[in-house]
Amino acid sequence: MSIYKKIIIGVISVFLFVILINIGLNYWIKKQLPVIIDEKNNTAYNINYEKIEVSLLSRNIYATTLLVHPKNQPKDSKNGLYAKIESVTIKHFNIWDLAFRDIIQAESIVIDQPRVILYKKGQKLLNNNKSIQTQIIEPFRKIIAVRNIYLNDGAVDVVSLNTNKPIFNVKKIILKLEGILITDATLKEKIPLQYEKYTLVCDSLYYKPSSFYRIDIGKIITENNFVKINKFSLLPEYSRKVFVQKLEKEKDIYTLKVDSANINNLKWGFKNERFFFNASSVVMDHFDANIYRGKMPKDDLSKKYLYNNLLRKIKFPMKIDSLQIRKSKLVYEEEIDFSKGPGILTFDHFNLQANNLQSGFGLKKADDVRIAIDCRFMKTSPFHVNWSFNVLNVKDSFHIQGKISNFNVAAMTHFSKPYMNTSFTGTFKTYSFDFYGNDDTAKGNASLVYDDLKVKLYKKKNPEKEAKLKSAIVNLLVKNDSDHKAKKADVDLKRIPEKSFYNFLWRSVAESLKKILI
Repeated sequence: MSIYKKIIIGVISVFLFVILINIGLNYWIKKQLPVIIDEKNNTAYNINYEKIEVSLLSRNIYATTLLVHPKNQPKDSKNGLYAKIESVTIKHFNIWDLAFRDIIQAESIVIDQPRVILYKKGQKLLNNNKSIQTQIIEPFRKIIAVRNIYLNDGAVDVVSLNTNKPIFNVKKIILKLEGILITDATLKEKIPLQYEKYTLVCDSLYYKPSSFYRIDIGKIITENNFVKINKFSLLPEYSRKVFVQKLEKEKDIYTLKVDSANINNLKWGFKNERFFFNASSVVMDHFDANIYRGKMPKDDLSKKYLYNNLLRKIKFPMKIDSLQIRKSKLVYEEEIDFSKGPGILTFDHFNLQANNLQSGFGLKKADDVRIAIDCRFMKTSPFHVNWSFNVLNVKDSFHIQGKISNFNVAAMTHFSKPYMNTSFTGTFKTYSFDFYGNDDTAKGNASLVYDDLKVKLYKKKNPEKEAKLKSAIVNLLVKNDSDHKAKKADVDLKRIPEKSFYNFLWRSVAESLKKILI
């Protein structure tokens, strides 16, 4: 036999051997996969599929119509995680690990159209933060290990078994998680895996953090160190009347809406078991905030801490170098009873710049928090505020300055008439204040230039009719103009610990006006 025939026969033999090995391995792997997924599945879940295909040439596994449900499924009710997945593609798997180690180790997994529903007891999204690690990541790690996860068009619902209503849902999830590392060491960490980079996009997020509020988000985009949120809202679940009736003590009711918010250069995670959050900037556009307080419930007599203390006591490192709120609106409403309607204060065209917002955790030295606000008060008058404090100052000292110009005091009728049974006319050409304070006292001074101030009081039993005698007496006591000169007054005021910082500021302003006008 010639050397050429021997070579040809050798090549054909090797080729046939490879084909036989491929057929054998393919047969073996197809037989082994159901064993790994079913018999050697040590998770709390059964995994079923419609069909599965294996290609040794490309080293890909393709499965369609996967169903996941608890092994110990209750007969009469659902409890636990249920999922339907349109298809799963496992790319570039390791043949030998699959054949001899009973584990699917691969470069990546692509999950298309997963629909996940979690039925759980209670109202919390997570009863135990470690449940994801112990019930999902750690058990499934024994079946499959990949470097990259790609998830397309996903949806997740979390439903409370107590109310049979959703606690959380999110739609149109797109996730790219690359460079994944899961080891025995990472499983002991707060975040049980490491990754090199990620991208997450989702629409129509709903979350119910408590029985009183719901959160809706139009869209979230986050990639590595950047987050963008569109159409965020925090909304009360009840009307004001019902909400107030459910309160044991006085409490603000918040209605918050934000068109867009960006978090830049975000770094977060856990270091030495301690959570941390840092960002170079947070920018919010068109932030529409309404704060309502009904005075009908009994007073909350607990101490109200100033912002120095609130930031100082945060139990993890947190820093935001720059916070911007742009083209926004703030409305505060306060109501004694539902028959008169609330007193209303508005701050629109609201722009805020805050620097060095940080917690006091682990700090021995900190730069002052500095806040500058520009807005229009009661839709008419320019209002500027500079405010600073240091989170490490244990006396909770602060300094706040402000100036309002060309204020038509008749605009205060929206607040003073329903709340104080009083209205005003006249103009504050300029009002300036400069206060230094702490957790105990506020001191400082204020000045006012004003014209033609008049006061009108109304009858208690018939608030539409003027109490003319009382009005006349008050107008005799009030100096109705400042003769084109700034009138000044010093302020020295004791803080009421059960009241907020804003109450403290408002009382300081009111004290200065009282001294100037009477």
